Amino acid sequence: MNKPLWQPSQKLKQNSILQDFCHFINFKSSNNFKELWQWSIKNPEEFWSKFWDYSKIIGDKGSEIIKKDKIFNNSKFFPDSKLNYTENILKKKSNDIAINFLSEKGFEEHITWNNLYEKVCKFSNYLKKINLKKGDRVAAYVPNKIETIISFLACAKNGIIWSSCSPDFGVQGVVDRFKQIEPRVLITSDYYFYNGKKIDILGKVDDVLKQIPTIERVIAYNYNEREKESLKNFINFKETLNEDLDETFERFQFNHPIYILFSSGTTGKPKCITHGAGNVLIEHNKEFMLHCDVRDNERLFYYTTTGWMMWNWLVGGLAIGSSIFLFDGAPVYPKIDVLLEYCQNKKINLFGVSAKYIDHLKNEKYNSKNLDLNSIKIITSTGSPLAEESFQYVYDNIKKDVHLASIAGGTDLVGCLVLGNLFSDVHKGEIQGQSLGIDVDVFTDEGKSTTDGNGNKGELVVKQPFPSMPVKFWGDDNGQKYHKAYFTRFKSIWHHGDFIERTDKNGFIMRGRSDATLNPGGVRIGTSEIYQQVEDIDFVTEGLVVGQDYNDDVRIILFVTTKKNHEINEEEIKLIKSKIRKNCSPKHVPAIIIKVPEIPRTKSGKIVELAVRQVVNGEKIDNKEAIANPEALNYFKNLPQLKL
Repeated sequence: MNKPLWQPSQKLKQNSILQDFCHFINFKSSNNFKELWQWSIKNPEEFWSKFWDYSKIIGDKGSEIIKKDKIFNNSKFFPDSKLNYTENILKKKSNDIAINFLSEKGFEEHITWNNLYEKVCKFSNYLKKINLKKGDRVAAYVPNKIETIISFLACAKNGIIWSSCSPDFGVQGVVDRFKQIEPRVLITSDYYFYNGKKIDILGKVDDVLKQIPTIERVIAYNYNEREKESLKNFINFKETLNEDLDETFERFQFNHPIYILFSSGTTGKPKCITHGAGNVLIEHNKEFMLHCDVRDNERLFYYTTTGWMMWNWLVGGLAIGSSIFLFDGAPVYPKIDVLLEYCQNKKINLFGVSAKYIDHLKNEKYNSKNLDLNSIKIITSTGSPLAEESFQYVYDNIKKDVHLASIAGGTDLVGCLVLGNLFSDVHKGEIQGQSLGIDVDVFTDEGKSTTDGNGNKGELVVKQPFPSMPVKFWGDDNGQKYHKAYFTRFKSIWHHGDFIERTDKNGFIMRGRSDATLNPGGVRIGTSEIYQQVEDIDFVTEGLVVGQDYNDDVRIILFVTTKKNHEINEEEIKLIKSKIRKNCSPKHVPAIIIKVPEIPRTKSGKIVELAVRQVVNGEKIDNKEAIANPEALNYFKNLPQLKL
C-alpha cells in the first residue's frame, strides 16, 4: 500500500485558513476536502461571493456574481463590479519589507511597503504625463527585479495592459510576442547575470526597436545601481520617480485586461492570452489562502523569470499581505543550494520551484542537512510532473515535515486546476486535489467522465466557466483562436491539453501534455519558434521537433531534412544550436539533432509532430490514416542516438 509521505496534523488542519473559511461559510463537513470542493462547484455563485468577502477584496462587488451564457467563455464573473488591482496589492501600510531581491552575483536590495506604494504612485503619474491611457500596452524585456514589479503595478493602477518577457529570449522571440500587441512603451534593463556571465540587454533592444514601430520610448534601469552602466539615449527609470504622488485609484471593470501572456503553440506565432484584473486577483487570493495556507506577514519565494506565469502568480501574493522574495540568475549558481540558502537566510514560508530543479538536486545527491529550513511550511512544484522518486527525495533529503504540493494549471489561467490543500495527505507522485470553485474532471476520448467507470486516465477538462479563464486572445476579434484553443475537442467543455490520471485517493497524476507542445524542464516551448530558426539555415530544407521522455523529464529532439541529402557534420550541428540559442533562448536548444530523409505529413500538408513523438517514445500512433506518407514514420523507429 502507498503510505502517505506526509499527513497534516489535526492541529494544523484546525488552525488552517481552509478550516477558518469553512466556519465562515458554515460548511459543516469535518476536514473533508473532496466534499468542500463538490460544494464549491455545485454552488459557484455562493462560493465566489463569499470568498470575495472572506479575502477582503477592495472594490464594489455588485449584485450579480455570475452572468451565465450558453457559450462557455462568454460567461462573466462579477459583471457589474469594479476594482483596482494595485489598490488591492498596496493596501498594506508598513515599514516592513514588501519585496526582497537577490542576484546570483550576491548583491541584495529590498523595498518596504510604504516605499513601494510611493514609487508605484510616482511612476503611475509619469505614465499619465506621457499620455499613456487605459487599454494601452507596455512591454517589458526585463530581469526579475523590484523595478519590474513597480512598473507592472503602476501600469495596472492606470488600467494599462502589461506584458513581460525574460531577457534570455533572443530578438526574434521578443518581436514575435510584442509586435502583436503594439506596445507604446518598452521597459528594460542594461544587463543581467546568468551562470556567472554578464549578459547585455540594451544591444538586443536596438534590434527590437527596428521591428516594432509602435514603441515610442524606452525606459531603462540599471541592474545594479552601484555599478551604473550607460543607458544609451533611453529614459532613466530612476528619473521617472521624481514625479508627485498620484494616489488616485480608478476602479475598472472586474475583467478589465491587466496583462497579456504568451502561449507556446506548435504553429504560428505565440497566442496573446489576455487576463482580467479581478479574475486573477480573486484566483490568486484563493490559491494562496485556501490551498497554500499563506498568511499576512509570511514570506513567499518562487524561483521564476518574468517570462513565466509563475512570476505573475508570485506578485499576486502581495495582495494577502505577504512579502515576496526574488532571485535573478541560475538556480544552482554559484553553488547548488543557493536557493535553499536564500530560504534559510530569509526564513521563507513558501518555496516554489520547477520539478526539474528538484530532479537536479536528486541527481546530484544533494542533502540539506547543513541548512536550517524550519521556516518552510510548503514547497510547491510545477512546470512538469514531479516523479515519485522526487517526492521521496524531498522528504528524505530536503525536509521531512513539509507540505509538498505538486501543482498544475498554466498560462491559460495564471493559476492551477489541480494543486495542494491542508485537508489531504501527500502521496508519492500525486497532486492532492482540484482547485476550489473550478469544476475539474477527467474525460475519456468519448467525452465521458472517468468517474463513471470508464477507467482513470484521460484528458484534463473543466465543465463550467471559472473566473480566471482568459478575457480574450489579443487580436482575435472573432474569438476563433480562443475557441480553437479550448473548445474544439469537447462541446462546451474546456479542454486543457493535459493527459492526466485520477487516483483512488482523490488525487491526480499528470502524465504530460496531450498535444505537441514541448516541455523540457517544466518550460513550455512552441515548436514553431525553433522551426523559424532552423529552416533559415542554408543546408536545411525542413525541421521537425518532438519531446522524448527522458530521465523523468523531456529532452528536445530535432529532426532535419537537408538540401541534396547533405550529411550534416558536428560544426553544422553547433551552428544550428547556436542560432537557436541566440534568437530564441537556451531552453529552446535541442539535446540531439538527427538528419532524416523524409518528414511525415498530413493529407493537408502539415507535418505530424504528434505521430513522430509517439514513435520516438514507443507509443501507439493514434491516427495513422490521416498521414499522407505513413511509411516515413519508419525513419524514426529505434534510432540508436535516442536509446535511453
